[in-house]
Amino acid sequence: MTKAAALLLAGGLALSACASDEDGGDAAGGSSSGGGGSEDLKIGVAYDTGGRGDRSFNDSAIAGVEAAIEEHGGEVRDLSPNSDASNRVELLTQLADEGYNPVIAVGFAYGDVIGDVVEQYPDTTFAIIDSSVEEIGADNLTGLLFAEEQGSFLAGVAAALKTETDHIGFVGGVETPLIEKFEAGYVAGAKAVNDAITVDVSYISPAGDFSGFNDPAKGQIVAQGMFDGGADIVYHAAGGSGLGVFQAAAASNGRAIGVDSDQYQTVDDPALQAVIMTSMLKRVDNAVQAFIDSFVEGNVEGGTDVVNDLESEGVGLATTGGFIDDIQGDIDEYRQQIIDGEIEVPTTP
Repeated sequence: MTKAAALLLAGGLALSACASDEDGGDAAGGSSSGGGGSEDLKIGVAYDTGGRGDRSFNDSAIAGVEAAIEEHGGEVRDLSPNSDASNRVELLTQLADEGYNPVIAVGFAYGDVIGDVVEQYPDTTFAIIDSSVEEIGADNLTGLLFAEEQGSFLAGVAAALKTETDHIGFVGGVETPLIEKFEAGYVAGAKAVNDAITVDVSYISPAGDFSGFNDPAKGQIVAQGMFDGGADIVYHAAGGSGLGVFQAAAASNGRAIGVDSDQYQTVDDPALQAVIMTSMLKRVDNAVQAFIDSFVEGNVEGGTDVVNDLESEGVGLATTGGFIDDIQGDIDEYRQQIIDGEIEVPTTP
């Protein structure tokens, strides 16, 4: 298994908040003078549930694409799944048929179908986020993975150090092994600070029902129950549903922890910014840009997984707003212990 250090992008994310069009897909094309001969670069993106405008996972992926286009030139075509996400194969094949190369599948849900697709298009380079490809064995497919449990551990540390009630919460979008990594790390981090802390855990939808990633109303209901029950900080790993968690925090004079992107910068609402004390950064943007850079340079190593962790700065905590400045020293100590192997963060609850 290879490990690649994520690129460090200057400044925070400047993410698009435009929604996908009604037919479940949209296309955006552009070129840049910074490409130096890569003007024919055509990047295809198949989004996860929620599509563009989720202000989190999908938007982070497209931010990485746009950063690569700014550097290399080229264009992007991005498509979103339909309401029940049953057309994932069609999205990938459409992009490949239209000549987009590379094609990036955003989300582990593509893992069940991408193996058959890449076999049909041996001359197209594919990447999938959050799904291992080593067992598939295709030399035109790369897995972009993250140590979500490590970043979530630091989120748990921050919550435990900041709570005034010794009672915090976690809201997952869909009950899957991937989201359980967020839960496991968060609980472990909180318990490392205070073993007696109470951590409420709830999922918006069960395994197989991906609506939990795009249902802010249910996210608000679940989080509100936690705040009403005594929690004063709630961390979400729920994609677009996280907006509801922020709304519940604002209504309850509580605080929230965002995910994937620096959500303090993406919510565009001062009332919600005021309750987002930090976000667990999953630098999908960096990983995607690094993959495209490798593609342009002809250095993609197919059939392997690239793991982005604390050491490579592929995960971490946002500091925008200054809410965790006073505990940064403690967070840095735990971060270094994880990097040094002194703390082994669990990946399952």
